[in-house]
Amino acid sequence: MSSQREKLLEAAVAQSFNAVVITDARLDGGGPHIVYVNRAFCEMTGYAAEDLIGQSPRILQGPDTDPEVIDRLRTALRSGSFFEGATVNYRRDGSAYDVEWNISPVRDDGGELSHFVSVQHNISDKMWMRRERDLLAQALNVASDPIIVTDRGGAIVFVNQAFERLTGYPADEMLGRTPAVLRSGAHDAAFYSGLYAALARGRPFRATFTNRRKDGSLFHAEQSIAPLCDGEGEVTHFVSVSKDLTERIERERALQEIASRDPLTGLYNRRAGEQALELQVQAAHAEGTALSLIIGDIDHFKSINDRHGHPAGDRVLAGVGEALRGAVRSRDLAVRWGGEEFVVLVPECGAARALELAERLRSSVAGLQFPAVGRVTMSLGLATLVAGETAAGLVMRADRALYRAKHGGRDRVETAAALD
Repeated sequence: MSSQREKLLEAAVAQSFNAVVITDARLDGGGPHIVYVNRAFCEMTGYAAEDLIGQSPRILQGPDTDPEVIDRLRTALRSGSFFEGATVNYRRDGSAYDVEWNISPVRDDGGELSHFVSVQHNISDKMWMRRERDLLAQALNVASDPIIVTDRGGAIVFVNQAFERLTGYPADEMLGRTPAVLRSGAHDAAFYSGLYAALARGRPFRATFTNRRKDGSLFHAEQSIAPLCDGEGEVTHFVSVSKDLTERIERERALQEIASRDPLTGLYNRRAGEQALELQVQAAHAEGTALSLIIGDIDHFKSINDRHGHPAGDRVLAGVGEALRGAVRSRDLAVRWGGEEFVVLVPECGAARALELAERLRSSVAGLQFPAVGRVTMSLGLATLVAGETAAGLVMRADRALYRAKHGGRDRVETAAALD
């Protein structure tokens, strides 16, 4: 029965898919030496069994065999302990292959170390794929454009160094998280719905994103996101390649800001004000929110220019503009409408609160004193948007209220009636 088990074991090892080599345990005289190899081992190495029996496994080593791995192996053999490792070995024809092996000590009935048995795997294909993957990662890392790779659930599995530089997030902080950490709030739900819908259909998505860095600052990037599929066409990952547009967009915005500002007062000019008014009227009607408009005129401004000259008049205009900027809310828009006339757009604000703001504006201007000119005042008209009203209609009603303020004694606020 014992003999039968031994034959069965020998047949199993001989026919094993894995390469098996057995050596003796003698470490002197250049040992250990090979006492058995199976067919898989011969196929892996290109040697016939008779060429290997009696040889040291060192016959398989060559220039690229890792000496540190071999040193660890010898230490394990001397101590009679288990070993596993991987390195480069060489076939009989001199070609290299990557091998992974584990070596187990074998002891006789008396507990004496008698042999070592090693099970080996040719991992050349796996190592080639790993080297290709490492090469790809290296190539992605040196790319100048930020790159993110996520799994199909959106968890980040790779970011390159350009991404780290752009966002301020190191790779180890991003792995496992989703790109949502970069959201700035600049895009609405519809924007992201379009993104998810495109990716769900297996289509790429391209847009300019305004995102937030780790330090809280904003950046702008043109981002292209595309699905990656396996051999069966199933989406496995998504890859995003970005181009940093921050400098260009900020430069364009700065130029646009310059073009929309009145150079004397620093307030928005009439063209920008009219565009903003049209948008705010549309938004107020669509969302059912309030919108008020205040129009003001510096009292007796023509006489200031006539008596003290245009430079003095410019100083008054600049001072009034500064006073208006300091008195309005952050969401309000102060505009130099033309000449000595100013407009303040007051979104989400009904007539009562807008009247309080108009009085504050009037008081702020009335408190100004200018060399040679002295005290100046402003008259203001206020109108609050009514259902179906156009931007032109709102301005006309506010202008009529201003007219009444001018002819009612100046330095005062008049409110337009709803159907004025």
